[in-house]
Amino acid sequence: MNIYEQISAFYESYRGIKEIYGTSEEGRNLYAFFTGEAHAPLGICQYAIHAREWITARLALEQLAAGVPRGGVWFIPLANPDGALLCTEGIGSVRTQWRKQFLLRMNGGEDFSLWKANADAVDLNVNFDARWGTGKSNRTKPASANYIGMRPFSAKESRALKDFTYRVCPQFTVSYHTKGEEIYWRFHQPFFRAARDKRLAKRLSESTGYPLREAPFSAGGYKDWCVEKLKISAFTLEAGADELSHPLGEDALPQILARNLYAIRHLIEGLK
Repeated sequence: MNIYEQISAFYESYRGIKEIYGTSEEGRNLYAFFTGEAHAPLGICQYAIHAREWITARLALEQLAAGVPRGGVWFIPLANPDGALLCTEGIGSVRTQWRKQFLLRMNGGEDFSLWKANADAVDLNVNFDARWGTGKSNRTKPASANYIGMRPFSAKESRALKDFTYRVCPQFTVSYHTKGEEIYWRFHQPFFRAARDKRLAKRLSESTGYPLREAPFSAGGYKDWCVEKLKISAFTLEAGADELSHPLGEDALPQILARNLYAIRHLIEGLK
């Protein structure tokens, strides 16, 4: 059972509040699961927006099962299902023939194990309207990573996440990536919001043992958009030891869980 099938099967069995909040470029469902109560603090946690970081989807299900101490959280385990399948299952996972040819030509071969983008070669985590296109590593043509798309929210997956976020109106968001064991929290906030966000980032640091970092030359991410446009607290956690090689697989999950299983609970306990 591949990672998309695992999340789909979990959706069918989950007895809590759940939602299909959109579809991917190839028509796969984008799933969200809710735990807790529908009152503040409300949050969104999203995972595997980068294809090769699919193992974080497994972390999402474990954190969902751990629950929250108060408020409620929406968990989005697999924000990029097409890309995750391309990374793990190869070109055979692609549903449309024209897209297969495009991806093979653009990738220069059939090894998609390090793929980060979606099925249209858009890196979803640089496709948000937060100083879009100004990142140091940004690319302006389709690629396995860092291609910003034709415009902000040009990808179906990033548009769906944007619309879902507007509808939920979260107080905070957390984005899980791999790897490096560090936490990013800053995106040009003014002082008073930076102080608020750093205090919460420190709680995540205390829970996981990950140090706080800043990335002044990146832009266009989901966390960046939440900070700049929604003016809420938003964090990116890079799970998994840096000495591990991409893509992290099942063998990395125990160590990731040991550091992160209760991180969301710990964050919520620090919210007012």
